[in-house]
Amino acid sequence: MEHEFSYTSKEINDKLSSIINETLGDIDVNNAFDKTIGKPKVTGIAGDVIEQSVLGYPANSDQKPDIIVDGKNVEVKTTGVKYSTKALKKKKQTVADFEAKEPMSVTAVSPEKIVNETFDDSNFWHKLENILFFYYHYDSPTTVKSWEYKDFKVVGAEFHEFSNADKERLKQDWEKVRDFIIDAQKNYSDPTTRYPLLGSLRKELLLIDTAPKYPNPPRFRLKRSTVTSIIQEYFGKKFEKLPQIDSFSDIDKVLHNATQKYRGLTVEELLKRLNIKYTLNTSGDVNKNVAEKIMLKLFGSNANKLNKIDIFQKANLTLKSIVQTKKQTRTEDTKLFPIDFDEIGLDPDFEESQFYTYFSEKQFIFVIFEEPDSDAKLLKNKFLGFKRVSFDDHFIDNYVHKAWTHTKDLVLNDGLVEEIVISKKTGRPIINKAGTPRTKLNFIKSSENPIFVRGSGKDSKHKPLQVNGIDMYAQWIWIKGSTINEMLNNLDYI
Repeated sequence: MEHEFSYTSKEINDKLSSIINETLGDIDVNNAFDKTIGKPKVTGIAGDVIEQSVLGYPANSDQKPDIIVDGKNVEVKTTGVKYSTKALKKKKQTVADFEAKEPMSVTAVSPEKIVNETFDDSNFWHKLENILFFYYHYDSPTTVKSWEYKDFKVVGAEFHEFSNADKERLKQDWEKVRDFIIDAQKNYSDPTTRYPLLGSLRKELLLIDTAPKYPNPPRFRLKRSTVTSIIQEYFGKKFEKLPQIDSFSDIDKVLHNATQKYRGLTVEELLKRLNIKYTLNTSGDVNKNVAEKIMLKLFGSNANKLNKIDIFQKANLTLKSIVQTKKQTRTEDTKLFPIDFDEIGLDPDFEESQFYTYFSEKQFIFVIFEEPDSDAKLLKNKFLGFKRVSFDDHFIDNYVHKAWTHTKDLVLNDGLVEEIVISKKTGRPIINKAGTPRTKLNFIKSSENPIFVRGSGKDSKHKPLQVNGIDMYAQWIWIKGSTINEMLNNLDYI
């Protein structure tokens, strides 16, 4: 039977060219936005507009392909692009600054079906093999209500085909999930008791994840970082491809070999051994980015930043350097990301939140050095090796969820309180450099939770945010340095 919605590529391209730089509201000739009236959290409204008013078919959740183009099954995905937090600090942004608004749902993880599938025959790959992407500019630094999407413009569209390398990476990820489910069904009388542990695969999944947690029906998702790389390549950004690096195990092998070969060398000795040119700063030392230079050299890269390497961008890997004492102590807290209070105001589910997405996707590679003494220059620190850190379900379900719940409850229940900080010595208010009294908010603190909230701004007079009627700095999520140190001490070197 012929598919009801069949097109030629010329017909599709004509449709695409007619909507670029048009707003979703102007495109919406079938009035999809009508259902958002009085409903701030309608999901998928942008996709509904594209499907109904551009391609002419109703929204559906069928397993069959959305459309046929030149005889090929094609899945349609509409996704938001936005400027990164870093880009918004610049005077002018370009399309090269775009990143994905969120992860991309692909299809259900069906334990009954997946155990009998191969990758090439899987519903997962059938959904990804031929994709028509529509990109709209989510032109807001914070979360907006569903009816406000009408002002967002369509900024691009493409038929996307995954490279052979990315297909292999997707295959390896998918097979890890399938094999986990096969093991659960084969070795446990009640395999459903194992399904909630799918999150334990997180550390090894390169391009995808699964969410939400069982017993809620989990779905395969492309990581937000994976979607970001697709978007950035479409808008012209070039990434360096590393040959034979297709999995975390490949990355770990390179780092393991480096640790075996160079452990115990000082930074100065390591730079000379790797033939890395460096200059000294005004303190007669190298800058902290020396760790990144070392990492790039180990992988034989010509890039000047790790995020310009294809696989590191897609896997959402961030490099951090740690200088430990001989007793393996480290106490510096780390700032992670700014809180989107508008998203919180819409009261999303935790697993759809900014908090969950960050901690479920983010991985860190720590390059660890040891200082001979507290006054030593970085050049004289000793290289110890690498450790890779991801956040497991226990950490996310307890500490991240606690920070999320605490923050959400304060905001939604109008519970925020601002207090003037009183000096314990003088009994009088502490005055900032700008001449204003120092204040504190009752967000969750580092003494209460490893994941906590702390404001960050230029000075005490610059408070650009207003939440519950209180002017404040941008509020960031932080992780305690002692928590990082504990995680690292519990891990072996790669």
